[in-house]
Amino acid sequence: MNILETRALTKSFGGIKANTNIDFALEQGRTMALIGPNGAGKSTFVGMLSGRIPATSGQVFFKGKDISHLPAHRRIALGIAYTFQITSVFSNLDVRENVALAARRDRTKSEDEVAERVAGVLARVGLSDRMEQLAGGLSYGHQRVLEIAMGLVQEPELLILDEPTQGLAESEVTEFVDLINGLQGRPTILLIEHNMDVVMRTAEMITVLNFGEILASGTPQEVHDNAAVQAAYLGTTTNAES
Repeated sequence: MNILETRALTKSFGGIKANTNIDFALEQGRTMALIGPNGAGKSTFVGMLSGRIPATSGQVFFKGKDISHLPAHRRIALGIAYTFQITSVFSNLDVRENVALAARRDRTKSEDEVAERVAGVLARVGLSDRMEQLAGGLSYGHQRVLEIAMGLVQEPELLILDEPTQGLAESEVTEFVDLINGLQGRPTILLIEHNMDVVMRTAEMITVLNFGEILASGTPQEVHDNAAVQAAYLGTTTNAES
């Protein structure tokens, strides 16, 4: 079953197409990476998926339902969580309260249920020993992990991670890879990533964008061996950013 699909998804800015007729599918329970060279249209595409950028034309489907008309907060309520390229934690609040704020978006949960959910997620991502530390005092890498915790506590069915390893030290990247692999398909993950080592170590499937269109899609090995991908992306750089 595909949890997320797009049909002919297109975005134009002043007559210039950032994305053109993208037909995309993400199978439930998978970890998929979205890659592509600089200017490939990755950020625009993900903006349309999350509802932050309105599409010029085309459709977005989540669990078979057309959500093209829904704003970002309505998509979050349906089970889509999204983390930004730039950290968006509340630096003057501690780690636990940052995660609790995200958990309280589900207004059906009592404070006891929120506290239980927060504790579980912090343990899951390895931040239990830092729960009383101010978010602003965390290392950049731990702030990125905190963002993931804020996404996971909402119990999303789809977690979109936009350039999560950008700016991380090598040791922090290794911890991130272990975290993603430890999630084991719960939730489904769409990873927009510039670090090809991270992609190859975490993704089950890869989709490649180039000039706003899908160039290739397949397993990591299939994408790595694709001549068109080698020419457009892998053959020129393994560390291009969106």
